[in-house]
Amino acid sequence: VERYERVLVSVGRRPRTQGIGLENTQVKLDQRGFVVCNRRQETDDPHIYVIGDAAGEPMLAHKATHEGRVAVEVILGKPAEFDKRAIPAVVFTDPEIAWAGLTEEQAKREDRAVSVEMYPWAASGRAQAIGRTDGLTKWLIDPDTNRVLGCGMVGPGAGELIAEAVLAIEMGCEARDLAESVHPHPTLSETLMNAAEVFFGTATEIYKPKR
Repeated sequence: VERYERVLVSVGRRPRTQGIGLENTQVKLDQRGFVVCNRRQETDDPHIYVIGDAAGEPMLAHKATHEGRVAVEVILGKPAEFDKRAIPAVVFTDPEIAWAGLTEEQAKREDRAVSVEMYPWAASGRAQAIGRTDGLTKWLIDPDTNRVLGCGMVGPGAGELIAEAVLAIEMGCEARDLAESVHPHPTLSETLMNAAEVFFGTATEIYKPKR
């Protein structure tokens, strides 16, 4: 048992939108202090665009970068819009935690029917080889259309692996697209394919007959 005199708790952020003169513009703020904008990053002031943390959650650097590109394209007269449904998030702990798209909590809150398919890394040859079988890969799939709506991963390198899920969600892939995309073996990336196979009851290492 280790004892400590002080613990620094550094969580939670707030938008810094006060005291910068926005009251002299047509820009509006919501109840939490975020700048109100549309999917083109336009505010209520025709001369002001907003990106990053001030534009609202998720407050992530890669989301801000993408918003910046959208804003520039809009300024140049291009038909650009920002869709944050598949913005990935990563918790850089050990093991890493990563997710993108719809989460189970969000699905319950919105009363959306989803099929949750999980593939435990204990069934992964690569995870066995590196001694890290404590992870999992999870897909949230629309039971009617078979489209993938969200993905969650836990395990070493999850932050790197989640990018494939982002692409799948953005492209509107169906579970079969993933299940039939050949992945190299043995790798952790193939757990994304395997988790999709679980949906159809065809994952070799997981006995889950098709409904």
